[in-house]
Amino acid sequence: MTSEFNASPELLTDLRRVMRPALGLGILLAIVSMIGGILDPGDFFRSYLMSYLFWLGLALGSLAVVMMQYLTSGAWGVLTRRTFESATRTLPFLALLFIPIACATPVLYDWAHADLVHKEYALAHRAGYMNTTMFILRAIAYFAIWLVFTYLLNKWSADQDEDGADKNRIEKRLAAISAPGLILYVFTVTFSSVDWAESLETDWYSTMWGFLFVARQGLTAFAFVIIVLTLLARREPLLSKLKTSHIHDLGKLLLTFVMVWAYFAFSQLVIVWSGNLTDEIPWYLRRFATSWGVLGVLLIIFEFIVPFLLLLSRPLKRNAYALCGVVGIIIVMRWIDLAWIVFPEYYHEGFRVTWLDFAVPLAMSSLWVAVFVWELRKRPLLPLQPPNLTRALLHEGQ
Repeated sequence: MTSEFNASPELLTDLRRVMRPALGLGILLAIVSMIGGILDPGDFFRSYLMSYLFWLGLALGSLAVVMMQYLTSGAWGVLTRRTFESATRTLPFLALLFIPIACATPVLYDWAHADLVHKEYALAHRAGYMNTTMFILRAIAYFAIWLVFTYLLNKWSADQDEDGADKNRIEKRLAAISAPGLILYVFTVTFSSVDWAESLETDWYSTMWGFLFVARQGLTAFAFVIIVLTLLARREPLLSKLKTSHIHDLGKLLLTFVMVWAYFAFSQLVIVWSGNLTDEIPWYLRRFATSWGVLGVLLIIFEFIVPFLLLLSRPLKRNAYALCGVVGIIIVMRWIDLAWIVFPEYYHEGFRVTWLDFAVPLAMSSLWVAVFVWELRKRPLLPLQPPNLTRALLHEGQ
């Protein structure tokens, strides 16, 4: 069974052909981006933060989905487990990539400027919590929690593959740790999203902020896994294992997260606007009253309306390549969504794009893909001995 679930030689060759160019391109673009960062630190770090939030969200969303799979004990997640696990194992790399953000707090955040803190009541009120030292200490705590759960989930999953392993006992252990893991995931994502994204603007508050980031991360993770599985299914072992019904299930889960994200985003707008919250409304005015409003309209149309209507189609959800077309739209809009969150605070007059807004995301994306593919090659592409493996492969009772 081990050889049956290992990547075929052809697939390993394909993965090497992706990993090496991605690594080379990532290093080259990183050097170019750093030169741009020396010349214009502001544009560099804003693009860096946007890119970082995307890839960190993908890794954390994958971690949450893995825990959700273990907690539900459903066969629906067996075929996607190795892909999600590989994405979670990029978190040590992402922890290293956080260092530039920690060093660039004066460039990104008003609360890192002592003179502004003394002038602004809101900044002064939060100074005991929102300062560089506490910012870094909290980040260390977030990553410590995420890395501990990543290590344990991946280690026990690998232990389950060993001959003679008590697969049912390990499965129960994985489910037991996933329950508190999901709770801590929601809390840490909420606090980290407030630290790294919400605090970009002094007077902006939202009780829906953490839930929005949780929904965004789940949406990104499912979109990513659909593309990866579609590509992997061109070779063994997934060529003979991945069925139309599996793709259909992933399409339904993608539709669920599209609706959840839209519900949270609309709820946030209704709470702020109908409550006539004068401190919070300017956050939306800045994004509606200028050319940033065009991006807002694009988000409504192409991150919700178009995917929602397309994903209602059963034939589309059962066609992997058609589904990947919808996923491509969602992923592009996820980047635009993050740009809509990060950039308007710095560019009040309206929409603006610099070459660093392309170079930095491409550099980080290439490096992350190289690390992901390297992790993906380490283990069989399917778990060897989960209790529900047979049911997952036959797609029974789902």
